[in-house]
Amino acid sequence: MKTQYYTASSLDGFIATEDHSLEWLFPLGDINDTGYPQFIQGVGALAMGASTYEWMLRHVPTWPYTQPAWVFSHRELAGMAGAEIRFVRGDVRPVHEAMKRAAGEKNIWLVGGGDLVGQFHDAGLLDEIIVQVGSVTLGAGQPLLPRRIVSPSLRLSEAKFVGPGFAELSYSVATAKPNA
Repeated sequence: MKTQYYTASSLDGFIATEDHSLEWLFPLGDINDTGYPQFIQGVGALAMGASTYEWMLRHVPTWPYTQPAWVFSHRELAGMAGAEIRFVRGDVRPVHEAMKRAAGEKNIWLVGGGDLVGQFHDAGLLDEIIVQVGSVTLGAGQPLLPRRIVSPSLRLSEAKFVGPGFAELSYSVATAKPNA
């Protein structure tokens, strides 16, 4: 089992625009041409931040996941019909334990955003980052991972060409002593 951050980013390192839009992403390619269809088959539980969840509420008419999901938020959010969602706040470590139990032998997907993923990294719980780097720049927005990770550095484990719009990069995250 791995805890994975699977996402797309602009060439200059943003996962969404300043107003949390993902519209820049869709013209770049077909999700079925990426590693996503295989990736999602290995996911047993997922987590996301409030902004990602709210984007889904606005843009996705039906919940696309069969896996249980944990949404981290400091405010009250509406549920989504037919979705197994748990709203949580606070330290990621106890939530990660619950996610591991729910995922069984499958992986945990950290959907986003970058700060939430950074909290998992800081706690020593992030194993892998898979990022599809798009052929656009946004100039500003929501950063891929707003953390300084230099020692130990990430280790590139795979690089794939994904059509004219993306390169898919996979990094293993070295185990470091978690921050208390």
